[in-house]
Amino acid sequence: MYNYNVMEYSEKEKQVIKTIEKIRPYIQADGGDVTFIKLEDDIVYVSVMGACIGCMALEQTLKEGIGALIMDEVEGIKDVRLFVPDLDF
Repeated sequence: MYNYNVMEYSEKEKQVIKTIEKIRPYIQADGGDVTFIKLEDDIVYVSVMGACIGCMALEQTLKEGIGALIMDEVEGIKDVRLFVPDLDF
């Protein structure tokens, strides 16, 4: 389980994290991983690692797997998106 400090999160964020934890073992079994980054305006942002980076099935996994599960289990979630950090140098 990812080391989330759940005291810092809203109830909805906690629900999202709990749902992500349900799907993580399946993604990890394929050499990847997914973590919760933030919830903003009822849109969940996640980060992927490992084999997920550059995977041709990432978009499908994000929308039809991770996103579908989160939107099904957490009321009010509008979308699940890949977090892309702002890399201003």
